[in-house]
Amino acid sequence: MAKIVECIPNISEGRNTEVIEAIIDKVRQTPGVTLLDYSSDTSHNRTVITFLGSPEGVEEAAVALAKEAARLIDLTKHQGEHPRMGAVDVVPFVPIKEISKEECIELSKRVGKRIWEEAGMPVFLYEDSASAPNRVNLAKIRKGQFEGMAEKVQQPEWEPDFGGRTIHPTAGVAAVGCRMPLVAFNINLSTSDLSIASAIAKIIRRSSGGFDCVKALGVMLEDRNIAQVSINMTNFNKTPLYRVLELVRFEAARWGVSVVGTEIIGLTPMNALIDSAEYYLQIENFDKTKQVLENYML
Repeated sequence: MAKIVECIPNISEGRNTEVIEAIIDKVRQTPGVTLLDYSSDTSHNRTVITFLGSPEGVEEAAVALAKEAARLIDLTKHQGEHPRMGAVDVVPFVPIKEISKEECIELSKRVGKRIWEEAGMPVFLYEDSASAPNRVNLAKIRKGQFEGMAEKVQQPEWEPDFGGRTIHPTAGVAAVGCRMPLVAFNINLSTSDLSIASAIAKIIRRSSGGFDCVKALGVMLEDRNIAQVSINMTNFNKTPLYRVLELVRFEAARWGVSVVGTEIIGLTPMNALIDSAEYYLQIENFDKTKQVLENYML
């Protein structure tokens, strides 16, 4: 059986279609990979790209994408709601089929080294690829963002894994690593008060004493003039989407605010959505391994 790896790079551009397409073309032009999806957000000023393929093809596509992003994106002129530290901000690899986590970790190290050598962007290894405990959490690496990174990397504990104590002058630094499937899940609120979204994000995120496997922050969607709780669910089996949504709904009511909609960014595992469907439909004695048609087609 063929080995299949998924790669979900995030680039710090969500507004300039010409730049976005030029970067994504590097994936389209790489043999051995298939572009599955890309989603741009103008408020976040960020694009999430999803492709998969052979380890060799995915490696080449990831490096080519990073080189083009470093060439075309200037973070000294970048503004957006989502925290960022690099033109290509993060490059995660997810083992999908016939490939182990350990092999994906080695792949991430090769790609990280090449991004430094070929794109001139220093690289931190994160998540399962992290070289130290303080580098597992992407938010800790990214703290300070592009503007503070040149000073941060002078600290011995924050020297990048590849590239030394420096940053690319316009493209910053990148995080590269192996991780398990993640669900990018955003909840939109009926308010323009960012402080409410930020307060709710603090309640639900693990680092503040909230749910396991939940990362969250409050952001403004300027084009819609509403606040959003932007969430990364790092393990939907431990903490399902519906549980987070219901607590956000409950907490928002304290301020007289309601949930006006949710978003899934990029691709998501089918079971993450089935779990929520089972909960909201109150299906009794439901067995998703036997009662979901698509499970017989995989």
